[in-house]
Amino acid sequence: MEAISKCLEAPLEPQSTAIIATTVAATLALASLTRYALWPRKRAVIPGPLTTSFPKLSKAEIAKFPYDPDTFPGARDVVTPYGNIHVYEFGPEDGRKVLFIHGISTSCMTLKDIAIPLAEKGCRVMLFDLFGRGFSDAPGDVPYDTRLFVTQILLVLASSSLSWTGDNGLNVIGYSLGGGIAANFAVTFPDMVETLILLAPAGLIRPENFGGASRLIFTSGIIPERLLAWITKLRLRQPIASSVSKKVRKSISDATSQAPLKSERKEDYVDVAVQEAVDPADEPPQTPFERQVLTCVHWTLDFHEGFVQAFMSTIRFAPLMGQHDYWRQLAKRKPGTTAVLLGKDDTLIQRHDYAEDALPLIGGEENVYWRIVPGSHNFPFTNGPDALERIYEFWGME
Repeated sequence: MEAISKCLEAPLEPQSTAIIATTVAATLALASLTRYALWPRKRAVIPGPLTTSFPKLSKAEIAKFPYDPDTFPGARDVVTPYGNIHVYEFGPEDGRKVLFIHGISTSCMTLKDIAIPLAEKGCRVMLFDLFGRGFSDAPGDVPYDTRLFVTQILLVLASSSLSWTGDNGLNVIGYSLGGGIAANFAVTFPDMVETLILLAPAGLIRPENFGGASRLIFTSGIIPERLLAWITKLRLRQPIASSVSKKVRKSISDATSQAPLKSERKEDYVDVAVQEAVDPADEPPQTPFERQVLTCVHWTLDFHEGFVQAFMSTIRFAPLMGQHDYWRQLAKRKPGTTAVLLGKDDTLIQRHDYAEDALPLIGGEENVYWRIVPGSHNFPFTNGPDALERIYEFWGME
C-alpha cells in the first residue's frame, strides 16, 4: 500500500500530462463526432418536396411524378407551426362533409377511388397528406403520436372556409394507420363526429404478429438513429413486397372458414408500408394504380427528406397497437354510427384477430356495422367499388 501511495503522490512528468490531456481531448471529440454522426440533431421542421425538390425541376420532370400536387380539385397548402400541410377540399358546399385519413407510407391519393365517387354523389370531401408524407412537411422534433395527428386534423379543419366542427360536424373515414387515428379522434371529440368508418384500421394489431427482432430494432432505441434510417430506407426500396408476398400467398391458399387466415411467419414493421402499397398476394402488382402507388413510395424516399424519420417515429409512437382504452370508448357512440370494413385476405389487420379483440370492445355487431370485403390490406384502391357499396349501405345512400 505504501508503494502505491508513493506512486500516486509522485508528480506526473510534463510529457505524461500532455499525453493524458491529448487522449482525453481526442476521446471527447470522437464521442461527440460519433454522436453527431449516428444520432443527428433533429430539425424543428423538415420541408416537403414542394419547397425542396420541385423548384429545381422542369415541368416535364414534374409531369413524370406518380403523385401530382393537383391530384384532386381544391388543393391548398396550410401553413402551421409544425410545417405546411397539403390539403384538398371539393364537392358541393352543402353536402355531407367527409374527412379522409390515409395510411402510414402513402399519400391521400390512395383513397381517390372512394373520395371522388362520394363527391360525385353530393358529398363535400376533404383529404390531406399526413405529416412527412406526400406534399406535407415533416415535424422533426416531436413524436408522431395521437396528439400530433389529432392536432393536424384540427389544423386542417380550421383551414376551410366552411364549418367542419360543432355537433355532428363531419364524418370521418380512416384507412390503416388513418383508421387508428380516426378512432382516437372520434373518441376525443365524440360529438363532432357524426359517423366513423374504419377501413382495415390499425390500433389493435397484436404485438406478437410482429417479430421480436423487428420490435427490438424499432422501439428499443439501441440502434443509432442514422443507422436505423438507412436500414429502413433500404427495406422500403425492396422490390414488389418480396419479403411478404410468398408467405401471404401460402396463407391465403391454406385458409378456410374453419382455419383463420394466418401469416406463415411474423411480419416486420416495414411490411406495414409494403402492404399498403401493393397486394402482397400479387407479384408483381396487378393494376396500374397499384404500380403507381408503389412508385409513389419510392418517389417519396427520393424526394421527401423527412419521410423516413416520420415513418420511424410513427412506428414508435402512433396508434398502431395497444389502443384498447380508446376503442373501448367507441362502444359509447350511438348505435349504427360506427362502421368497420376488413379485407378478407388481409394478413396485417387480420379479420379473425379483430373479431376477437375489437368487436367486443366496441359493442358487438348490434352496435357496429361490421363487414368483410374482398381484397387484402389495400382493398380501398384494389376493391374500391366493394368498399363503396358497404359505405352506401351504411349511410343509407342509393
